[in-house]
Amino acid sequence: MNPKEISRRTALKASLAATALASMPGMVKGEEALEKKRRIQQSVCRWCYQKIPLDDLCQSAAQIGLLGIDLLEPEEYEVPRRYGLICTMGKAGGGEIKNALNRTENHAAIEAGFRKNIPLAAKAGVPNVITFSGNRRGMSDDEGARNTVIGLNRVKKIAEDNGVTICLELLNSKINHPDYMADHTAWGVRVMQEVNSPNVKLLYDIYHMQIMEGDLIMTIRANLAWIAHFHTGGVPGRHELDDTQEVQWDGVMRAIAGAGFKGYVGHEFIPVRDPITSLRAAYELCNV
Repeated sequence: MNPKEISRRTALKASLAATALASMPGMVKGEEALEKKRRIQQSVCRWCYQKIPLDDLCQSAAQIGLLGIDLLEPEEYEVPRRYGLICTMGKAGGGEIKNALNRTENHAAIEAGFRKNIPLAAKAGVPNVITFSGNRRGMSDDEGARNTVIGLNRVKKIAEDNGVTICLELLNSKINHPDYMADHTAWGVRVMQEVNSPNVKLLYDIYHMQIMEGDLIMTIRANLAWIAHFHTGGVPGRHELDDTQEVQWDGVMRAIAGAGFKGYVGHEFIPVRDPITSLRAAYELCNV
């Protein structure tokens, strides 16, 4: 037989086989699957899985397809690297939820913490560190915003010099954190605009902002330039991201991806079922 005929037959068989595989139900082309996974970079918050040793959580996260672990202490920054992950949001001495940047008397301690720990975060490949506004305790939002801007201006060069982003978290004051000041996107964006640093942004917690504001997709699209990181959590209850919750998570994730967001989305829900099964389900739901 002519060798060219054999070559043509081989090519035809390969083509038919590829067509058959592509048409089989449930089959996804490798390149398409890879591209899909790149749309939302997902991580998981450590504190929601305290009963699981950190190494075990990292191993499970890597197997699921997550890329990192949120809210680790400085001494834990390097642990995810053993599993091909990173710490996607580190604790670095940025104050406490109730007591942080909106009071000038806290600024020196926050600066000291960041001077010590942000270089460690940079060395470990940690892209973000967390901070907070603090509670009002009778202070006006205007005064608190001015003080927070002063505090962030004091530390922003530390972040800029190390290539790490300081993230001020937005939290709800209605249920989980009564009296917390940074409880609306507009307040946080106002502070970010005044600080005006590429390394000072918001941590937009979808769970918290759904409780306070709703209108998630339009708010995210309008303010994405000031957001470096997202957190999830089922509303109500802060549990699994499933059909008992009021947020359409895949729709929100499509909006985030479609807006060109390149950071991380960290799962911060408290599982009431098998935790790793719930985490895998959240990953699949948000893998748009």
